[in-house]
Amino acid sequence: MKRRMINSLLGVVLVVVAVFCVPLALIEKQTIVNAANDRVDAVAVRVLGLVESRLAAGEPVSGEKFTAVVTGDDYHVTVDIPGQPQIALGHPVQGDALTATETGASGETVTAAQSRTALDHEIGNMLLLLGVVALLAVQAAVALAVWQAKRLARPLTDLAETAERLGSGDPRPQGRRYGVPELDRIAEVLDTSAERIARMLTAERRLAADASHQLRTPLTALSMRLEEITALAEDPRTVREEAAIGLQQVERLTDVVQRLLTNQRDPNSPTAVTFGLDEVVKQQVEEWGPTLRDGGRRLVIEGLHGARVVGTPGTVSQVLATLIENSLMHGAGTITLRVRRSGSS
Repeated sequence: MKRRMINSLLGVVLVVVAVFCVPLALIEKQTIVNAANDRVDAVAVRVLGLVESRLAAGEPVSGEKFTAVVTGDDYHVTVDIPGQPQIALGHPVQGDALTATETGASGETVTAAQSRTALDHEIGNMLLLLGVVALLAVQAAVALAVWQAKRLARPLTDLAETAERLGSGDPRPQGRRYGVPELDRIAEVLDTSAERIARMLTAERRLAADASHQLRTPLTALSMRLEEITALAEDPRTVREEAAIGLQQVERLTDVVQRLLTNQRDPNSPTAVTFGLDEVVKQQVEEWGPTLRDGGRRLVIEGLHGARVVGTPGTVSQVLATLIENSLMHGAGTITLRVRRSGSS
């Protein structure tokens, strides 16, 4: 991309330089030639004026009288007066020359010539100057093209790196802007996508952690309930009671799974309801009763009764089950569950 941008801009500059410099060189060359012709004409006119003035005054015409008019070594002037020998001023011109001829009223003729050496030298200087200007313009265009190519290529490189990081699982947004509306729009879309991917990954990790944590306790309780049923297989009445409690645990497990999936789909969805706290506590007593008895432990309920609270029953039940399980695993003696009011909670 950089090479294409540099070549494109350089091509445009070369075309502009060619379109500008070639006509300018032709015009300047013609201007220099016309100015040189005008100078030669001026010399011829001045000499002719002097000749006519001396002839009108009846004075002799000689070359010494016109020496001041013909200045420089590149002019050669000849004066032809009828009935008089030709008068020559300056050095003869070798090679190509610019000439101008003027004729007076008395038939006198003045011819001025100038060597093209000075003219060619002036044209060469003009072309050299134009060439230097064109070269500087091309160099400036190359520098500008390289700078502009880097300026436009760097954002594309950053955007490619951002897309590659997104594909590799690194959703951190860059937040870079480049002052180019199209590139800034792409960067904004990529940053938005990165934030969305980050939220999705966070939700997936939270779902995995929550599922691991919240399903472990109900499954443990259900496993112990099934073991209890197996141990009491000879008493159908007890088996039915234990099976009913096991079904309640399965329903609670289903509620936990449903709540996890709901939170995954819509984390902002409301789940709080008004429920009786005694039902949740009773459920925990029934679930953990056999395990507590087998371990020589007991669960004591104290404090308020008949309290109604606003919240998520499954979450409260899960918290209580986790605390009871931790007490069984890491504690000893009686487990006390106390219900009390604290401010608005």
